[in-house]
Amino acid sequence: MSKPFWRTKSLQEMTTAEWESLCDGCARCCLEKLEDEDTGKIYYTNVACRLLDCEACRCSDYENRMKRVKDCVKITPEEQFFWLPKTCAYRRVAEGKDLEWWHPLVSGDPETVHQAGVSVRGRVGGIEGKVRVRDYDQYLVRWPMLEAKGSNKKRKLERRETKKPRAKNV
Repeated sequence: MSKPFWRTKSLQEMTTAEWESLCDGCARCCLEKLEDEDTGKIYYTNVACRLLDCEACRCSDYENRMKRVKDCVKITPEEQFFWLPKTCAYRRVAEGKDLEWWHPLVSGDPETVHQAGVSVRGRVGGIEGKVRVRDYDQYLVRWPMLEAKGSNKKRKLERRETKKPRAKNV
């Protein structure tokens, strides 16, 4: 059986379809972010882009998003991925890591990203345009930059299944 494309190709070598399929649909990148001007550190808020469908975790106008949202960032293979969440497939592949068990390309199910608690579904605290930018600091959250709970769940289960029982003195 051949290896999946994300294990054999660099981001630059991927086709458009492969590139687009790397998006797991978490929508963490669609949250508004603040950057510390002195340090460059990125802080996430739970304020979503005005085009985000917060239930589906998809852009409601993906094709025209760049025209409609002036600060929308188009992610490209040449991107500096440091600002993306650690769970992001683009960042993971760029860092030489594999996709997590909940990624739709691994699980075969687009709902696993939500079931694993990785997506923004149910976690959005405001919508861009309805929350004043000067109030964004009241919406700061840490969870978008953290690893997902259960990220190593599959690996832990695999280790547990292959672990030999210890001999016990009786």
